[in-house]
Amino acid sequence: MELLNDLKTMLKKNIREYGMFIALFAIMLVFSILSDGVFMSPRNISNLINSMGYIAVLAVGMTLILIIKHIDLSVGYVAGFLGAVAAMLMTSWDLPVLLVIPIILFLGILIGLFNGFMVAKLQLPAFVVSLAGMLIFRGALLQVTAKTGTIIIPNKTFNNIGVGYIPDPVKLIPGFHTLTLVIGALFIVFFILSQFKNRKNKLKYQFEVVPIKIFYIKLVFVSALIAYVTYILSDYNGLSWTVVIVLIVVALYHFLTTKTVLGRHIYAVGGNDEAAKLSGIDVKKVTLFVFSSMSMLAALSGILYTARLQSATVTAGTGFELDAIASAYVGGVSAAGGVGKVTGSIIGALVMASLTSGMNLLNVGASYQYIIRGAILILAVVFDVQTRNKAK
Repeated sequence: MELLNDLKTMLKKNIREYGMFIALFAIMLVFSILSDGVFMSPRNISNLINSMGYIAVLAVGMTLILIIKHIDLSVGYVAGFLGAVAAMLMTSWDLPVLLVIPIILFLGILIGLFNGFMVAKLQLPAFVVSLAGMLIFRGALLQVTAKTGTIIIPNKTFNNIGVGYIPDPVKLIPGFHTLTLVIGALFIVFFILSQFKNRKNKLKYQFEVVPIKIFYIKLVFVSALIAYVTYILSDYNGLSWTVVIVLIVVALYHFLTTKTVLGRHIYAVGGNDEAAKLSGIDVKKVTLFVFSSMSMLAALSGILYTARLQSATVTAGTGFELDAIASAYVGGVSAAGGVGKVTGSIIGALVMASLTSGMNLLNVGASYQYIIRGAILILAVVFDVQTRNKAK
């Protein structure tokens, strides 16, 4: 009985963090039942996770943008345009992949610096600046693809970024991708050790921690979830290069936002920019960094999407920014700014991708899919507002 009370208390205090996990579990359970288990098949789960890669990368950058109470509507067509530029550099200019990727990422940074300059230095509304950017880069995408409409990419190395899987030199277990299992096991060990370290540090500085029984339940639940996903992926083709890239991006930005001074400054600016200025934080530099980071990740998203399609098309980037914003809000980013986690936005992206995949399996019409996804976004924001009101 005491354990149940502790569990209820923890859920109430951390409902923003754990609510999305509950929603994801419920969505997967419902679609698995309705599709007679097809939804949870190794092939479908692998395709689902790989297909959300380019949106997950955008959601990471959008998380920081929304935390500082701005928005960037240009990222979709920035991704589409830079993906087309990458295709053009490889097909028309015969540049190698190892040179094309840094060029595209650098162009993304330059675009973000320009957006950040307009917002931070010239004090223009981010909505207007990014809306203008959306129109500009949509036109630029049409211009780059004007001759053929679609630029086919024959480069196998580049295409493997979107459709390839990591090799398995071990091959100890027949029928399973052994290296994926090893990586999953190491990830579980790292997760458990980091949780114990965080708990020890909180106790050291007399911060509130969850009861030890709840702590162990969390460890077992998350470890089991990681193990299950790893097992599912290893039963198909293993980890894709897209997933590896997304994991690296999430790890870097999670470290940035939780362990660095810059991360604390980003949250401070989002919480109250005037107070941040008075405390000595350079709000303009923080804004410049966040916007340049966003467009760099948009460039990476464009690379992932173009590599997945193995071509650049005139429609690339359409609606990407809306999916990224929805993923961030569903993942727990506050509409009021100053609150949100990179890891939460990834779960949000997984929730939205699971909805799309499940509805496609059930042959739900496109019109109803848009309505349902819009309703989910509204519910997420309503939940955020209600949570903030209760906290006051």
